[in-house]
Amino acid sequence: MSVTGPQLLVAMDFNDINDCLALARQLDPQSCRLKIGKELFTTAGPAVVESVQKLGFDVFLDLKFHDIPNTVAGAVKAAANMGVWMVNVHASGGQRMMEAARESLVLFSHKPLLIAVTVLTSMDQSDLNGIGITETPEAMVARLASLAKLSGMDGVVCSALEAGAMKVQQGADFLTITPGIRPASTEAGDQRRVVTPEQAIANGSDFIVVGRPITQAEDPAAACAQIVNSIQ
Repeated sequence: MSVTGPQLLVAMDFNDINDCLALARQLDPQSCRLKIGKELFTTAGPAVVESVQKLGFDVFLDLKFHDIPNTVAGAVKAAANMGVWMVNVHASGGQRMMEAARESLVLFSHKPLLIAVTVLTSMDQSDLNGIGITETPEAMVARLASLAKLSGMDGVVCSALEAGAMKVQQGADFLTITPGIRPASTEAGDQRRVVTPEQAIANGSDFIVVGRPITQAEDPAAACAQIVNSIQ
């Protein structure tokens, strides 16, 4: 799948397919791609993916698969059959799980980009300590990213704060997809490790994920366009 094209991924964090489609019709598939996550996919299923694809959008299916290798391989294959542009798994599922996911795509002529989640951008040091991890978020991201690359992943989901180091450590072709992006004029919400769109691209992000600053804007199309213009 293509790594060229729009760098902005709009997080369609709705619980109703009609709300999703109403917003999608206000956006331009030449300017952004759409991220469909757990809430919307659990509510609407594959139909929502097909619906936005018909509007011309590439889809990042953000379900963060994390299970035994065979189960994750089957889930990734099912995502590929839907024609999604990108799909992700949790790097903490381990090398065998990630390799099984990669192997499930061998026979596809148009493979989705396969991305590994490192440390959620909502987590900080205290959250890691709470689950028994004493290393810093940056160290854990670096360790999981190395494992992801070894396992054949195309890149990682990480904070834009870590994107520059990721390029140095893993190479320029290793993709960085960065949530926790907030324009300077908006609130951080429940994200902890946040940066602006301009900072994220400057730091080495290949794709930025923006949700509420667009989806809850009075004029979503204008908010989208403003972000796109700021990173060009």
